[in-house]
Amino acid sequence: MTIAAQNVADPTPVPPPPAHGSFRASVDRMFTQAASLMQLEPGLEEKIRVCNSTYTVRFGVRLRGAIHTFTGYRSVHSEHQEPVKGGIRYAMSVDQDEVEALAALMTYKCALVELPFGGSKGGLRIDPRAWDEDELERVTRRFTYELSRRSLISPSQNVPAPDMGTGEREMAWMADAYKRLHPGDIDARACVTGKPLSFGGIKGRVEATGRGVQYALREVFRTPAVVAAAGLSGGLEGKRIVVQGLGNVGYHAALFLSGEDGAIITAVAERDGAVVNEAGLDIEALSQHMKATGGVQGFPGATFSPDSAAALEIDCDILIPAAMEAVIHEENAPRIKAKMVIEAANGPVTAAADAILREKGVFIVPDMYANAGGVTVSYFEWVKNLSHMDYGRMERRREEARHRLLTEELERLSADRGLGWTLSEGFKQSYLQGADELTLVRSGLDDIMRGAFQQMMEVKDGDSRVNDLRTAAYIVAIRRIARTYEALGL
Repeated sequence: MTIAAQNVADPTPVPPPPAHGSFRASVDRMFTQAASLMQLEPGLEEKIRVCNSTYTVRFGVRLRGAIHTFTGYRSVHSEHQEPVKGGIRYAMSVDQDEVEALAALMTYKCALVELPFGGSKGGLRIDPRAWDEDELERVTRRFTYELSRRSLISPSQNVPAPDMGTGEREMAWMADAYKRLHPGDIDARACVTGKPLSFGGIKGRVEATGRGVQYALREVFRTPAVVAAAGLSGGLEGKRIVVQGLGNVGYHAALFLSGEDGAIITAVAERDGAVVNEAGLDIEALSQHMKATGGVQGFPGATFSPDSAAALEIDCDILIPAAMEAVIHEENAPRIKAKMVIEAANGPVTAAADAILREKGVFIVPDMYANAGGVTVSYFEWVKNLSHMDYGRMERRREEARHRLLTEELERLSADRGLGWTLSEGFKQSYLQGADELTLVRSGLDDIMRGAFQQMMEVKDGDSRVNDLRTAAYIVAIRRIARTYEALGL
């Protein structure tokens, strides 16, 4: 069902059809491939696959002496769990097909990592770089009003989050606008996630998707059979990685993998081109260069190429597409030289390209798993907002007191028996420090990423018909959704 605001002139140009087929059709093709291996009740496959509803709104805002009309969308894919969850993106490429595909992926993603959410997604067709901050705020608050009128933003029904083109700032505006519309809702701040810390956010949310990519790769490299299947060996240290897109996700994934796991980021592709250094790029320095200049061109100590897309075809161990959907398609897939592709973005590999890469022996870590860090930590933030209590507030000092009691007793026993040993200061400092919110968030994310990977591997190893991790991920997700519908009596 599509609900649209009628009789409103919309001068915004409609994006051209995607060059490599419909994003939604690609997602549906992957879904159907997995569902064909399952024994679902008649009609249940279609019920899980189809998008429940999409709301299209066109609204005007007076800016710069004229009324500008904007087109926005909010798609609800599945309400088998509520509230539904999914980001809001600001981009000129936003259209109904895109938000419905992203909403479907969100449903499957939440089911895979066992979060109590259905899937949703939204977007506004706007170039955020073309407007001043105060103008963007007015547009965002009006968009929030339009969503609120249809209960498409609510702590109990529909909870947006940041996506491409949006961040903490936009989420704060939306949360404040919702609160003004619903002054009696004590849980109003839970209407969105990804907010600033000062406005009900949670530590670790900004880094969450990139951190999830790191945890996903760590889990992959803890599984020797998977590493061998990709034609690799050993751990992450020294692995050559190419990152496409150094936005929030790509930046944090590259920073953590290089700084904490010893991987080498040999190339980064961005809008204006790509920079390459086989010895490794300094990700923090490159990020600062991009902030200062607007692109990667001119970054010292690296070779620049204006052909950003060609960077995807660089010989490497691991390729991380972390920007847009459909960047790897049937035309360039035969030229991909990476041994492993981990999908940090939503839908960066089309269904046709997926088949080509698997035929080539490329191991793919699918988006619904690798990209799940953001929604997982959003879940932690939502729970925090509903409980009105910071994580660690009740137990941290008690935990520290118990640890101190143990260390003091060990040292007393050593002194009594003349053993002459003491605990090192480094150990004591680390052990005596109680877990704060960031520590707990990272621990929870790591646990969820580990559990989901093990579930996928159980399906893959237990069914000879399942030859890839993506199909295994879909099967895990579809089973959980089907069980929920069956429990509801459908």
